[in-house]
Amino acid sequence: MAKDIKVWDPEDEAQWNATGKSIATRNLWISIPALLCGFAVWLYWGIITVQMLNLGFKFEQSELFTLMAIAGLTGATLRIPSTFFIRIAGGRNTIFLTTALLIIPALGTGILLRNPDTPLWQFQIMALLSGLGGGNFASSMSNISFFFPKKVQGFSLGMNAGLGNFGVTTMQIVVPLVMTVAIFGGAPMELVRDSGTLIGKIPAGADTYLQNAGFIWVAILIPIVIAAWFGMNNLTADHVSPNIGSTFAAFGKIIGMLLIGFITSIFGLWLMLPEAVGGSGMMISKWIVLPIVIVLTVYALKMIPGAIRNSLNHQYKIFNNKHTWAMTIIYTMTFGSFIGFAAAFGLSIKVIFGFQHIMVDGVMTHNMANPDGPSALMFAWTGPFIGALIRPVGGMIADKMGGAKVTQIVSVVMVASALGVAYYMKQAYVSATPQDYFVPFLGLFLILFAATGIGNGSTFRTIAQVFNKEQAGPVLGWTSAVAAYGAFIIPKVLGEQIKATTPEYALYGFAVFYTVCIFINWWFYLRPNAYVKNP
Repeated sequence: MAKDIKVWDPEDEAQWNATGKSIATRNLWISIPALLCGFAVWLYWGIITVQMLNLGFKFEQSELFTLMAIAGLTGATLRIPSTFFIRIAGGRNTIFLTTALLIIPALGTGILLRNPDTPLWQFQIMALLSGLGGGNFASSMSNISFFFPKKVQGFSLGMNAGLGNFGVTTMQIVVPLVMTVAIFGGAPMELVRDSGTLIGKIPAGADTYLQNAGFIWVAILIPIVIAAWFGMNNLTADHVSPNIGSTFAAFGKIIGMLLIGFITSIFGLWLMLPEAVGGSGMMISKWIVLPIVIVLTVYALKMIPGAIRNSLNHQYKIFNNKHTWAMTIIYTMTFGSFIGFAAAFGLSIKVIFGFQHIMVDGVMTHNMANPDGPSALMFAWTGPFIGALIRPVGGMIADKMGGAKVTQIVSVVMVASALGVAYYMKQAYVSATPQDYFVPFLGLFLILFAATGIGNGSTFRTIAQVFNKEQAGPVLGWTSAVAAYGAFIIPKVLGEQIKATTPEYALYGFAVFYTVCIFINWWFYLRPNAYVKNP
């Protein structure tokens, strides 16, 4: 079992060259697959819901969008307590436990998917628990930030985030494939609509093992959990995790703080969702509820007595730094867009291009299957793949050019590509042959994904340069927590606008937000006399 490390300073060249680099590299290469599985379990609802439609599960499209929204909101909220796990519980303890907990929703989802008559509320519980995977990003990034010197923070954090985010792509490729074979046994279900995988369409009438979408991650998670326990380290230096206590005490802290995140998430979902899907029926605006959930979570954590409160009071000093708030907004533009589009991309392709949009008795209808439409499962992986693959490249470019300059360039690209996607969405959603617009739609969306990936890498560089070594980890966790609400907001907004027959309005709104971020990035980091010039 790996030992706790008391003395750790990666900026010390002698220590780094002697033992530091090998220790940091080992922890990074265990962290990456653990984070990959977190993303996969968090966001597999984007693929599962497409296949539930193809199998004829008795749920409305709007009800299936709620599963992604529940997972998205919970995963983002759980990042708030996860931001502070490393200091109070240690890196190895945190990564081991939070990765092991993913087995619960993965196994539960597989069991529920064996029965097409499973009620919606049971899937909602699994979507809630799969939010654990979303929360893991904050603690993972915070942990890795302590292992590497500033000179390679853009690259190391880009590797962790970029390859970790391959969980989205890996899931979108693996899940459709494993659903075609009986590798975990159980009875198959028969497709009522055409489906597909990376390599082609699967015709209606074929057998599908939807339960494998959950079971496959149980099989992958077990060896990773073992590797985390035996191969990772707690850094018990004063500036990292000085007072973690026993392993079981650390586990208790983590579970208690996660429960707070679950409670506030459930409260927020209850305020927003209609009564028909288990909500209060008040359907309070998400723009009101999300700040309530964030504030409640932050203050509820602060009410925990004893050493946890003292640690959080120390870490909460990041909220007194104006750069925390600037980088929260900028990071939301990059990572929030990436994760939100990744969550909604597959189902959006299915709904916009998988159906014909024709006039019937003077009314535009959107429920007739399009036999010539592209398979969502063939293309859903492409955007997240590009966004994740290019993220370390963005970090390396930013290490040479400066983070803010790279962020500014990609922000302009994001505005232009979002407006282009909006145009082709609008054309497709009023067409009897929407597939005519799919190629430019896909091309522009891939550019948008690439820009989010490069920008995500450049923001890591900025954060590492602007904040000291004690604050950089918590700031990475906090900004990623707020940005992760993109996994809730983007599917929710797209779902609402698709229901209103105006999906392009969602992209117009995102383009306006990106424009605001251009100004913030310029004001803080690029203008003459900027607070920190092109960090």
